[in-house]
Amino acid sequence: MADAPATGGGFPAQDYPTIDPTSFDVVLCGTGLPESVLAAACAAAGKTVLHVETSGAVPEPSRRFTADLVGPRLLYCADEAVDLLLRSGGSHHVEFKSVEGGTLLYWGGDLYPVPDSRQAIFKDTTLQLREKNLLFRFFKLVQAHIAASAAGAAAAGEGEASGRLSDEDLDLPFVEFLKRQNLSPKMRAVVLYAIAMADYDQDGVESCERLLTTREGVKTIALYSSSIGRFANAEGAFIYPMYGHGELPQAFCRCAAVKGALYLVKEKKRYVGIRLASGQDILCQQLILDPSYEIPSLDMPCNAPVSNLPRKVARGICIISSSVKQDSSNVLVVFPPKSLEDEQITAVRVLQLSSNLAVCPPGMFMAYLSTPCTDAFTGKKCINKAIDVLFSTKVSNDLEDHLEKNSEENKESVKPTLLWSCVYVQEIIQGTSGTALSCPMPDENMDYRSILESTKKLFTDICPNEEFLPRNSAPKYASDDDSNSAEALYST
Repeated sequence: MADAPATGGGFPAQDYPTIDPTSFDVVLCGTGLPESVLAAACAAAGKTVLHVETSGAVPEPSRRFTADLVGPRLLYCADEAVDLLLRSGGSHHVEFKSVEGGTLLYWGGDLYPVPDSRQAIFKDTTLQLREKNLLFRFFKLVQAHIAASAAGAAAAGEGEASGRLSDEDLDLPFVEFLKRQNLSPKMRAVVLYAIAMADYDQDGVESCERLLTTREGVKTIALYSSSIGRFANAEGAFIYPMYGHGELPQAFCRCAAVKGALYLVKEKKRYVGIRLASGQDILCQQLILDPSYEIPSLDMPCNAPVSNLPRKVARGICIISSSVKQDSSNVLVVFPPKSLEDEQITAVRVLQLSSNLAVCPPGMFMAYLSTPCTDAFTGKKCINKAIDVLFSTKVSNDLEDHLEKNSEENKESVKPTLLWSCVYVQEIIQGTSGTALSCPMPDENMDYRSILESTKKLFTDICPNEEFLPRNSAPKYASDDDSNSAEALYST
């Protein structure tokens, strides 16, 4: 076992309390969402857990701005992450609001509402009658397949008569299937990039880095459709946590603590073993690390392939003066590939959030942008072009001056004023297995499905015969009822 300096951070060793016991089944370093979910799952499975935080005490949410550095990110109302919050008891520690402004698609130089339901299609005045009929027919076809698939064995063997799509159709590139349904280029963009959440240009079938199949597209449409209407007071398919996504790891950490997990704050970040900054050795059966940890003294085999070109995602954070959609607080905007320039090969997504989520002061809005990229220059260029399209250049460097402006002037502005912005690129580090397990870092996706799938695989490595956060794992609270209602998550 190698060690970290016994008095890291400038504190004498005697200032650190001795940890008892000195041996745990699982030690996790880092309190990101994957590590926090794993801590809750392992504790619920009866494992002894030590969870180490290296950055010090978790700060209280800012009274002015709360920024998510891995945004934009949303939860579907029917997402597995929502179910995990209910099953673990985390729903008692976090509240959500809906993205009530829906989704806007940038097409032909203008923003259009995304017709994502029968009611939305009927109300959409920008669609021609033929487009509405074809979109109705497409959603009806997909819903029939979803219903037949959900019926399971009862519908097995009935072939296409059951409403299921054929395997031939399901294995097709989704864009080809949409063309067979005679959907226009604009409607294909709606389905591909605003509902099925494809990231890469799907029209370049030969050169597309991540080609979506019909099977994958229909699966996401099923999640999207089941999310609409799950909460009685939530509008649309998406919800967002009050105070930002930092609340989600905290919720799972609290669940783990209730189940007996031990938490240790302010440890050194660079671990080459499991020796604490106090000098105390902690033994464990399994060590799990945040992907940013360095272990130079161990030759750790990794089962995951190493890519010469790591995946990257360009992100932007903006503070703006008004909403991109009048009378809406929280809105998702999608720029399909080639909508900003011919060289654009990935979709750019923008999530606007308001003060009703306690992420910024009243009268201002936060906007998060992201797009996958192969190099920093291209990624930042796409983000900056989307910023230029949506916002006008700020007229004052003083944010306080903005708060004193007449609100009516903001409403009449053609574009929201850009008050502050930051554009940056992150590398996506994959989780690994070997001598120590490593959790994945937040990826380029809008939701948590990929991260949770990787987390469940890690849990299987640790607890091969245990269920991942079973339904009876949540502690009983006095306010609970037998229905374990999902409505407890949603804040009106």
